[in-house]
Formats: sequence, structure tokens, C-alpha cells
Amino acid sequence: MKHILLFLGVFSVFSTLAQSIKPNDPLAHTFSIVARDAKTGEMAVAVQSHWFSVGTAVSWGEAGVGVVATQSFTNKSFGLRGLNLLKEGKSPQEALNILLSDDEGRDFRQVAILDNRGRAATHTGKSCIDFAGHANGENFSVQANMMLNDKVVPAMEKAWKENSEMPLAERMVAVLQAAQNAGGDIRGKQSAALLVVAAAASAEPWNDKLIDLRVDDSENPIKEIARLLNVFRAYEHMNQGDLFVEKNEMKSAMDEYNAAMKMFPENLEMQYWTAITLANDKQVEKASEMLQSIYGKDPNWRALTKRLPKVGLLNVSEEDFKKLIR
Repeated sequence: MKHILLFLGVFSVFSTLAQSIKPNDPLAHTFSIVARDAKTGEMAVAVQSHWFSVGTAVSWGEAGVGVVATQSFTNKSFGLRGLNLLKEGKSPQEALNILLSDDEGRDFRQVAILDNRGRAATHTGKSCIDFAGHANGENFSVQANMMLNDKVVPAMEKAWKENSEMPLAERMVAVLQAAQNAGGDIRGKQSAALLVVAAAASAEPWNDKLIDLRVDDSENPIKEIARLLNVFRAYEHMNQGDLFVEKNEMKSAMDEYNAAMKMFPENLEMQYWTAITLANDKQVEKASEMLQSIYGKDPNWRALTKRLPKVGLLNVSEEDFKKLIR
């Protein structure tokens, strides 16, 4: 009986010790990149994992400060705490050292921190699941764990260096795709995220997060994040077109709207507001032709057109208005 009690006591001690060492944080075994565009100073995080909603745990960033990726057994506090340490003047390596210094789960962590000068620091704990590793340099760090093979990290580094002509966001997606092509997560695919922040903080912090795209659950999350980025770019043209309309620069506005429609030709909203802009620019016949096609696909747009004069978004004569809603 005494031997049994002794065994149970020893088992209990080891069980408690194991729980204290192995963190109970969310699992986000994954591959990611933190990077800075040397030309614009913008900073970004991109990530993919076979885990639901990976973007809510791994990717963190603040304009003018830096970006953080925290993964494997994810310690989400590393995101905000890491950024705060950078704001205090710590280097990425100093910040990383502080974060890990009192973390009992450090051996299970994978963390990358990059600051607004392009300096990077990365940690891959010795208990991260194979294949696990990282590579970093000026303006980037790539890291991965629980990969199918040891070729993923080299493929990510190669893709980063070979696509320097791309805009930062598209370059980040190219790195994710290279990782997947090399083998990716041994479990497969589920979610992805892309975060881009401005090079410097502005007086309007709500505008400093330039891109924030997430795919929480998908059979092909990288393909979907790429599609969403393309849609985002199309709407950038739409927004720029709206600004030109406000300035009464209609030719420039139409150039932007046409660029948007070429990128996203099936989007009725882009077609619709282009038609309304044409109508306000006295090109009523062309606008009416576009609107009739739109109404044929969804009559609710005709109902919307009837509401626009009241709020000053459609300024045409009564005769022309009848042509637009017929």
C-alpha cells in the first residue's frame, strides 16, 4: 500500500511539473513572415496554419513601431508586450529576451519581432515540433514549425529575396505560397491572415492599419487571401475615383473606376457607381445603358437609384432621371 501511495505521489508531482512546463496556450503551429518594405517603410505580417482563425492570435503590428508573430504554443501577450517594448526603445532582440525571460513555456514558443528600422529577432524553442526553424536578415524574418519537411523555411527566404519588385502585401502572399509549395504544414491548410501597417504613426491612428485581411476557415486559405487582396486593390481604385469626383476631376475618376472594374468585372457595385458618376458628368445615355444591364441582374439597384437625388448623390434633370430608372 505504501508503495502504491508513493508511486501516486511521485506521479502527481511529475504531472504537475509537466503541466507547469508545457503551456496551456492556444496551438498555432504554422508558418509566417514578418517584414518591412525598404522603399516605403511599411511593415507586415503574413501567416497560414491548419488552425482556425490564425490571424486572431499570431499577427500583431503598430504603425511606426513594428510587427510581431507569435506561434507554436501561442503566447498572445507577446504581441502587445513586444510592441510596447519596442516603443520604449528596446531593440527587437532586447524585447525578445525580456519576453522569454520569465516565460516557463519558452521552449515551446516561436516568436519573431521586427522594428521600424528593419531589425529582426527570432526565437524557435527547442520543443517546437519538427520540422521547425527560422531565417532572418535585414527587413525580414521567416519562421515555421510542424512543417512537412525542412525545405519550407529556405523556400520562404528565397521567395522574399526574389520578389523585391512586388508591393509589400503581394510579396508577403508570394512567400506564403512558396512555403505551401515546398510542403507547408504537415496537417494541411485552414486559415491565413495578412496585416500591413504604415511606416509612421499619424494623427489618425484608425487609418494606420493599411491592410487587415483574414481567412478563418478555408480549403485553400492562401488562394483566398490572394483573392481578397485583389479585391482590396480594386476598391482602392474605387476610393481614389471617389476622391477625384469630389474634386470634379471626372476623367481621372473614370480612369480609376475603369481600373477597378477590370480587376473585378463581376462586381455590380463597382459598375453601379461608375454609371452614377457618368450620369453626374452628363453622360446620361452611357450611364443608362450600364444601369439597365445592372438592373437586369438585380432590380434592387433601380430602387437605390431612386433614392440618390434626395441626398445629393445624383444630380440630373427630371427628364434624364427618367432615362436612368426606366
